Amino acid sequence: MTSPFRGVMPAVTTPFTTDLQIDNAALTRQVRLLLDHGCSGIVPCGSLGEGATLSLDEKARVIELCIAAAEDAPVVPGIAAASTADAISLARTAEQLGAAGLMVLPPYIYSSDWREMSAHVSAVMNATALPCMLYNNPPAYRTDFTPQQIAELATKHQNLVAVKESSGDVRRITAILATPRNRLDVGVGLDDIVVEGVAAGASFWVAGLADALPAESVRLFTLARRGDQAQALELLRWFLPLLRFDAGIKFVQLIKLVQERLGVCSARVRPPRLEVIGDELVDANAVIDRALASRPGAAQTVARG
Repeated sequence: MTSPFRGVMPAVTTPFTTDLQIDNAALTRQVRLLLDHGCSGIVPCGSLGEGATLSLDEKARVIELCIAAAEDAPVVPGIAAASTADAISLARTAEQLGAAGLMVLPPYIYSSDWREMSAHVSAVMNATALPCMLYNNPPAYRTDFTPQQIAELATKHQNLVAVKESSGDVRRITAILATPRNRLDVGVGLDDIVVEGVAAGASFWVAGLADALPAESVRLFTLARRGDQAQALELLRWFLPLLRFDAGIKFVQLIKLVQERLGVCSARVRPPRLEVIGDELVDANAVIDRALASRPGAAQTVARG
């Protein structure tokens, strides 16, 4: 099965209008911006896309808009819901709309043991013929898929072709790839460990700050994949304060703030999230100011590829 998981695939934010409805035009512009600056695919409706605040109909609309804007580039929506039935319904809808693959998450609210969590993700993967990427993010979803459990899922589901690893421990990437008869690709799921993740064997990056700075993200990933350590570390030193925005509880607010500062879309978020204010906003803007004042000129233009 051909895998759509490659290169830099931004987990796109969902832009909102002033009345907190989906901003269709802004989402379309954002997808085109990302692809025109070298990103290789789009991942909507994930954590960064505020998927938990979107209704099933809204998720379908976001997926549809992204597919229309992406043209020939793969769109891989996040599949998550409070119930297994709703996750299955969303997976089937995404397939019908023309998604190239799916990012399969544990359920939003309920976190339990391996028997129940494996049953949930298995039901979603069984509901589709699309290639699937398992999303492992124990800090956010309180479910930790170990390398051994991932290997067990891979033996049961031929359409499981990749893992987005967001535990924060790069040793997990090495462990997954070292599992006997491993056939899965592994992607970095946290921005601030992308260089280490690639060095450990990750072959793609589901990125956050790429939503605001796609050219720099593509360049950093390309340098890391080439093994050009000196240039990668030079770019990383500039980028790291921003990449760390992706690792905190308010990563959505902060990444949208960077997008707003760069004119990509507004910083609006849906409650229970609220835009950062006060000292938090001052501190975040100071980080952004320093980064933009020394932004590398070499990464401003990157051909789509």
